[in-house]
Amino acid sequence: MPTTKLAPARRAALKLFSECRRREARARDMLRDSDVLAALDSRDRALATRLVLGTIAARGEVDRAITSHLHSRSVLEPLVRDALRIAAFEILYLDIPDHVAVSQGVELVRSVSKRAAGLGNAVLRRVADEDSKALAASQDALDSGIYTIDDLQRVGALPEWLAAAVRTDLDPAAAADYARRTLEPPCQSVAANTAKHTVEECRELLAEAGCDPADGPVAGSFVLGCPAALNDSDLVANCDVLPCDLAAQEVVATLAPTQGQKVLEVGQGRGTKSVLLAATGARLTSVELDPKKSALASARMQTAGVADRVRCVCDDGQTLEHIDGTFDLVFVDAPCSGTGTLSRHPEISWSLREDAVSDLAALQLRILRNASIRVAPGGRLAYSTCSVLAAEDADVVSAFLASPEGAGFTAKSMALTSAPDADRHFLSVLER
Repeated sequence: MPTTKLAPARRAALKLFSECRRREARARDMLRDSDVLAALDSRDRALATRLVLGTIAARGEVDRAITSHLHSRSVLEPLVRDALRIAAFEILYLDIPDHVAVSQGVELVRSVSKRAAGLGNAVLRRVADEDSKALAASQDALDSGIYTIDDLQRVGALPEWLAAAVRTDLDPAAAADYARRTLEPPCQSVAANTAKHTVEECRELLAEAGCDPADGPVAGSFVLGCPAALNDSDLVANCDVLPCDLAAQEVVATLAPTQGQKVLEVGQGRGTKSVLLAATGARLTSVELDPKKSALASARMQTAGVADRVRCVCDDGQTLEHIDGTFDLVFVDAPCSGTGTLSRHPEISWSLREDAVSDLAALQLRILRNASIRVAPGGRLAYSTCSVLAAEDADVVSAFLASPEGAGFTAKSMALTSAPDADRHFLSVLER
């Protein structure tokens, strides 16, 4: 019988996934500069990337499936388990015929351990026969609107505590949608830097670079049909356009400070929202706790053409020792669990501890209470996270409003973003 040939994409995926596991590295950061990926053609590169990111995001669920088909005394070599994880993810969550995924999975196991190929064949056939059927039933349950936490777990490859929290905090349709989106590749979107160009000029620059831009649902946003072409251009390095998910762009568009307004941004990070806010003509003081991030953001403001409107300050949002005066808008972009960005940050699902959420909520409340002191009379206080959990969102706002600092504020709006993107951000706007 002819020998099945292992596809280069799967061989590369195993090498990259195993390296991520050993180094405990952030997958997207590692893949961005990977020579292994660069050596593949575009089709194989896309599949290898999908397998690595998807397997990381689903690792607890694929481990559960694999372990359920092993003898209780079986001990798998780490590379064999990695190969089985990738193959199980492909069988369960990618639209590839089972016989192809099983056959390739067996060859992937064989590539690291010939003696484990038989075991791999037995395990993967049972995953295809049993776990695929259970997943299909859970998907049908979500489609019907009548489903259990187990169904959310299985479809979204979520840990039980997170599936339970999502089921409690979101309405049934939103919770089902969240689970479906978790393992989907994120929408590749950018925002026009209107401090340097008009929106039309940015569209032309993207088209010339071969990115195949289409207008996004947020003003000045573009969804890229060929995002890989962006990497071969200087558009991001020159801050002509800004890689930014649609949910984050919706947050900025909702805040929309006007020309000359004073804005305090607490939690600057890399400064993407700083540029978008400053492009409106507002004058920003942007606070970041990490000195390296603050320095990088300051340099980025120069490149983006908004350095005259953005003052970058290294400070702690819990104290704001280096900030004086009051502001028309205080925007708290709070540190959070990131549960609204699982498709972009696949490590979160199975590395986030349930008890970390309460610790984050306490930190978020301290930052919000302290930042509120800087809001001018009649000014706005905005609180945002990239979490979908009520403990970090509505509950923090409610606790703030019940505090002495929150007594003079009224909540004007409070919701998750609605942009058709895999990401979800929370935004609440209050007025003094």
